[in-house]
Amino acid sequence: MINHEIKINFEEYVSVDELDKADKELCLEAVKALANSHSPYSKFKVGVALRLQSGKIIYASNQENVAYPSGLCAERVALFYWGANHPQDPIESMAVTARSDEFLIQKPITSCGACLQVLAEYEKKQARVIKMLLYCQQGPVWIASGIESFLPFLFFEDRLNS
Repeated sequence: MINHEIKINFEEYVSVDELDKADKELCLEAVKALANSHSPYSKFKVGVALRLQSGKIIYASNQENVAYPSGLCAERVALFYWGANHPQDPIESMAVTARSDEFLIQKPITSCGACLQVLAEYEKKQARVIKMLLYCQQGPVWIASGIESFLPFLFFEDRLNS
């Protein structure tokens, strides 16, 4: 038997005010994206801001549907928009934040497994990691470099590329 251990590394900042100017700005841009969340069922709004290498910011929010599987998370809305419109302008960083109409969010929210797998695909597509900023508006900010910090067992099968 071989025993394996997986460790993840991320930075935690007490508040957004501890971040450098660019990271703080991206977190605050993610807050702006909350305004377009369509979340009448969960009342849980998620906003995302992507910073591209060119400096362009892409905004996205979660989009729910009464037929629950038909909705889409903010992260995938942002990534699919990037893939369809800006694939030659690599994603440098992604800020994710959330707000609920029902309760106070006290720690950063993490992306769901489906979103993490899509993030992994886009990191592979652009051949570079994406800096992730998970921003809690009433609490800390977690920063990690690359999706493997959140999803260490990514699904990839290189033979599917041929």
